[in-house]
Amino acid sequence: MTGTPKTRRAGGRDRDTEGRARNARPRDGLGRPLPYGAAGVERAPEGVVRRPAETVREAQALLDAGRPFHAHEVFEDAWKSGPEDERGLWRGLAQLAVGLTHAARGNRTGGARLLRRGAGSVEEWTARTGRPRPHDLDLAGITGWARELAAAVEHDDEGTDPVAAAPRLHGRTG
Repeated sequence: MTGTPKTRRAGGRDRDTEGRARNARPRDGLGRPLPYGAAGVERAPEGVVRRPAETVREAQALLDAGRPFHAHEVFEDAWKSGPEDERGLWRGLAQLAVGLTHAARGNRTGGARLLRRGAGSVEEWTARTGRPRPHDLDLAGITGWARELAAAVEHDDEGTDPVAAAPRLHGRTG
């Protein structure tokens, strides 16, 4: 397992090696905790500082693989470690990935709400900065995707296929 080393304290909460509460349970592809000892998917390492192009490339690969929860963690790292003036952008993208996660889990209300919140955050950041394509991101396409998916999710009783619904961060297919 990659990321922050984790330990389990008998009778208490999982803690990392620095004593912070961190869930050490394995996760499935949508980030749901599995029982201790179960086979889960590799988690995205936490607290990694990446260049923007690496963030986008890694997040897109996770989205394409149907792992939006893990893409959210990559965006969250950029949000927390990136330049102050870009934090709103990365936070909005993280919200979009979590919205897709909830939609794929069948949580229609939460999925639609987070997709719209993320789209609003990205649009607000774009309006404030005047940067419609930072890091070659197609922000207009991404926010349009999020709003369309939010509307569809509200009427979907079976959950959203995260692979089929994954956004194209650069606005191109393939």
